[in-house]
Amino acid sequence: MIRSAYLAAEGFAPELTEELRRAGVGIAAWHGRLALSPEAPVAAAWSLDTWTDPREVAVPSVKAGADALRDLQRNWAHYPLLYHRRSALLAERLPPVKARPLAFPAPAPTAHLGAWTLLAPDRLLASPTKTSPFVNGEVGFVEDREGPPSRAYLKLWEALTRIGRHPLPGETCLDLGAAPGGWTWAIARLGARVTAVDKAPLDPAIAVMPGVSCRQESAFGLDPRQEMPVDWLFSDIICYPSRLLVLVRRWMEAGAARNIVCTLKFQGETDHDTAADFAAIPRGRVFHGFHNKHELTFAWPA
Repeated sequence: MIRSAYLAAEGFAPELTEELRRAGVGIAAWHGRLALSPEAPVAAAWSLDTWTDPREVAVPSVKAGADALRDLQRNWAHYPLLYHRRSALLAERLPPVKARPLAFPAPAPTAHLGAWTLLAPDRLLASPTKTSPFVNGEVGFVEDREGPPSRAYLKLWEALTRIGRHPLPGETCLDLGAAPGGWTWAIARLGARVTAVDKAPLDPAIAVMPGVSCRQESAFGLDPRQEMPVDWLFSDIICYPSRLLVLVRRWMEAGAARNIVCTLKFQGETDHDTAADFAAIPRGRVFHGFHNKHELTFAWPA
């Protein structure tokens, strides 16, 4: 019996496997990038989308499969893998799910959405509930290909969309490890006041944006007890996650930031221990976003 299913991002099945092993969750089989487990669902940072109530459904015909899904609920996301023609015919009989790119800061979809996939020509797996409001956990945005100096802004947009909050006009923000300025660009566009901190210079076009100020120094050299408290602390610093954990704890202990969003970048092997330490922070959340690479995002409060 399959009691939970976890969808890994492309190339990150090993990270999800190890995380589930550490949580005592066994994997009965893999269906593409979908890990099928006989255990009850658990929080899994490396899962783009967790199916929390999967059940196997007989599909003697395409019509019968579609009718079975519609009897459960209206909206379904399809995870395509096998039996493409049969899957497509079944999907055509279901109400279409329009996965339009979001124009940030538009909120995430709120419509209830389940997920399904064909395990065999005559058997599908369907979960009326799942953790992501997006189809297969894939968050798409209307991109800006001219303003930002890199595509790093997309993972910040995704993080803020996931937690359902973002800096408001006039709020104060620190962007640690800011250069060349992708996150600073995204924050300033919201009307917030952002101080970019990095030993490297910011992209000149970002440095002159309204509300942006620069401090060309090390983010690790800042003493949060000596800094003015900020509404948001951001970090996309390239450093070992254990070092970032020390930095984040310092800012929390000083009460110097109301909100924190940062990236845990893994250099070489994945540091599952430090990721677990981040996940254990009360009111915090760790997740692997669709726009993340070999890294996790930490948000507090989530």
